[in-house]
Amino acid sequence: MRHGLSPRPSSGLSWSLFITPSTLQLQALLEVLLEPVPDEERELLRLGLQEALVNAVRHGNREDPRKSLRVRRILLNGWFVWQIQDEGPGIPAECRCFQLPEMPDAPSGRGLFLIRQCFDDIRWSPRGTRVQLAKRRQGVLEP
Repeated sequence: MRHGLSPRPSSGLSWSLFITPSTLQLQALLEVLLEPVPDEERELLRLGLQEALVNAVRHGNREDPRKSLRVRRILLNGWFVWQIQDEGPGIPAECRCFQLPEMPDAPSGRGLFLIRQCFDDIRWSPRGTRVQLAKRRQGVLEP
């Protein structure tokens, strides 16, 4: 990351902002993003976040190390929420499907399906360059 792995406060709600070069060296970032998540929920969310980050690097930024990823994390009363934004052209709305590829040995196409299995709510920006992933926190009742 440009400024280490510490979150930088962002305006508005209590978002934590992380900016990292667009590479596939994401393990340290994943650890930081998952810090507030209880151990029993961590592995499922690690899988979903890793898929979203890899998609942003590979398909969004086309593995261009000069481009960056912006990741925001917020902890709401009943939710964990992450936003991942790349500098690519965006995913067209018709391509934002969460189905497995028809061919079992297809080289790609499983990422969005896996993301759908890991999160309770997924929202895209109009251009498709930012995805918001949310998971309801276990054992937390909303007011």
